[in-house]
Amino acid sequence: MIIKAAVFAAEKHRYQRRKGFNQIPYINHPLKVANLLIECGENESNLLISSILHDVIEDTDATEAEVTEKFNSEIAKLVLEVSDNKELPYTTRKELQVKKAPGLSHDAKLIKVADKICNIRDFLVYPVDWSPERKLAYLDWAKLVVAGCRGLNEKLDQVFDETLEKGTNQLNAEL
Repeated sequence: MIIKAAVFAAEKHRYQRRKGFNQIPYINHPLKVANLLIECGENESNLLISSILHDVIEDTDATEAEVTEKFNSEIAKLVLEVSDNKELPYTTRKELQVKKAPGLSHDAKLIKVADKICNIRDFLVYPVDWSPERKLAYLDWAKLVVAGCRGLNEKLDQVFDETLEKGTNQLNAEL
């Protein structure tokens, strides 16, 4: 099922690229999120499958019904739980992530933390057309989201803290 999720996500994200000059294939991102969860000791299959699929409803034409049919309703609900409603304005979506984070399910919180870590790592390594100030604002926002998700996996929390510190130091040096 994990390989099936990777193939499904790869197909759905096939034309998408990460932001930045390197145009990294988008599928690398959900695979990194799943891999980070594994590195932090998480091995429950529905969690890993959902982490691979975490952006398919939000960023592709995949639907909850399609994810339910191909996987199961638990996975579809988890993917939907971590998906932003793209019909809402950007700032509203970001505010809702902060507001909703404490009420997310255990697995959704783990995916959110791993997702934020991977996003930060990517923009620190691969050049994106963002100013250091915008990147620092992202770090501040990610810290607020993660604050509502902490305490479930000590190693994941530690990796977030280390990534945040590294990012803050790197970006402040660029100012």
